[in-house]
Amino acid sequence: MTGRTAKTGNRIFNFKVIQSNCAGNVRGFPYRVLAVPEKFTLYELALEILASFEFDCDHAFGFYNNLTRYSQSSEGYEIFSDDEMGRDSDYPGVKMTPVTTAFTGIGKKMLFLFDYGDEWYFRVELIGIEPAGAGQSRAVCVKSVGEARPQYADLDDEEE
Repeated sequence: MTGRTAKTGNRIFNFKVIQSNCAGNVRGFPYRVLAVPEKFTLYELALEILASFEFDCDHAFGFYNNLTRYSQSSEGYEIFSDDEMGRDSDYPGVKMTPVTTAFTGIGKKMLFLFDYGDEWYFRVELIGIEPAGAGQSRAVCVKSVGEARPQYADLDDEEE
């Protein structure tokens, strides 16, 4: 986690992030509780999510309001919109969109889809908003439950 500092007067957004599957199952899956300053962009939130599950940020990603069928979402934010190659996207980008735009109230859930090839699913829910204390460093993983599935399979395990 980056441990960035929130300024006094800003709020801290608390997210529960559950490593899920394409069916949207969450029971028994590992999860993390992240606290990030409200000024964070969705891109910065994505980096924190990936770091908390020990993933490398080496693939494209997006946030979607349909938790199981991202292609049928009515709301979404994609890295493709920020891509210098000019790929087409129906959604705004993640690099300039603050978390407050996508997560407008407690209980709001979105799918964070990472790597459109392997399709890693993470359910992201805004579970709390609190004031930031003076100099409070809050871009942190507050709670970690369960062992995350590894991003890349261990080659030794595949040979056995």
